[in-house]
Amino acid sequence: MRSCITVVLIVLFFSCTNKEIVKNQVIGEALGTSYNIIYLADRQIDYKSEIDSVFSVVNQSLSTYIPTSDISRINSGDTTIQIDHMFKEVFVLSKEIYEATNGYFDPTVGNLVNAWGFGPEEQMVMDSVKVDSLLNYVGFDKVQISSENIIVKEDANIYFDFNAIAKGYAIDRVAAMLNDKGLQNFLVEVGGEIVAKGTNVVKNKPWVVGIDDPEAVGGRELKLLINLENKALASSGNYRKYRIDSITGKRYVHTIDPITGYTKDSNTLGVTIIAENCALADAYATAFMAMDLDEAFKLISSNEKLEAYIVYFDNKGETKEFLTAGFKRIVAE
Repeated sequence: MRSCITVVLIVLFFSCTNKEIVKNQVIGEALGTSYNIIYLADRQIDYKSEIDSVFSVVNQSLSTYIPTSDISRINSGDTTIQIDHMFKEVFVLSKEIYEATNGYFDPTVGNLVNAWGFGPEEQMVMDSVKVDSLLNYVGFDKVQISSENIIVKEDANIYFDFNAIAKGYAIDRVAAMLNDKGLQNFLVEVGGEIVAKGTNVVKNKPWVVGIDDPEAVGGRELKLLINLENKALASSGNYRKYRIDSITGKRYVHTIDPITGYTKDSNTLGVTIIAENCALADAYATAFMAMDLDEAFKLISSNEKLEAYIVYFDNKGETKEFLTAGFKRIVAE
């Protein structure tokens, strides 16, 4: 799974005389990272097996790191796979975001992700000829779903990589499961991406989360705290996940520009998006890292479903922050 700015979960629980409120917490590993899930109820309840089951089912559909998953078999050329509802939901949402971002979010970028050394397949020695060749297999307008729920590609070499949206989608599925259990107040955090429902009723306030400073040296420092209620949050950045070429010493970041085919080392340090669901936030955070800043600002201002916080360098090399009006309103005092 791709790296993202870690959103530090801050939940302060103090002694409470109200015995009807019980803090349930499940910690584990999934999707190549760790998870921390808190749900408040009137009794102690253990949903770990159900939570792990959700992650397992999503992985079997969408993980490129599992050779027997549906997506891996489709990438290998199997044209008999009838995709499940999860694959279809992610595909349809990806198509919408691909069009809305003018191609900057594109899950068919998988061949390039692998070639640059950030996927499960073999890394290649990259040059302009190789990049141009691989770009022939990029473009979400080159794939579709048939009436029989089978993926149809214009070229068999097209390689799907939903990792920039699958983690957010998996978090949404866990949140949906908890919601179906009748829980009114919970926080689902996986690798720094979050879905928050209700409030921290122990403190009688919204859930409070912190966003890392992308310029912190030698450890983690918080950039700011926000109140999150009935929303999802995802972040993306290049300051932690990158690869250093052992021969040239050149630094390659994990964000791939699907338009040019090259890794994107821009002035954008980190992007945090708040949306109605985590799949949406996850995908847009990735797209805005691939875009030039002016394009990102323009798209954010025209999309009422998104709130954004961007840390970037200006033309003088000074660190600046951009916050939408809605994001400013939830910054904690």
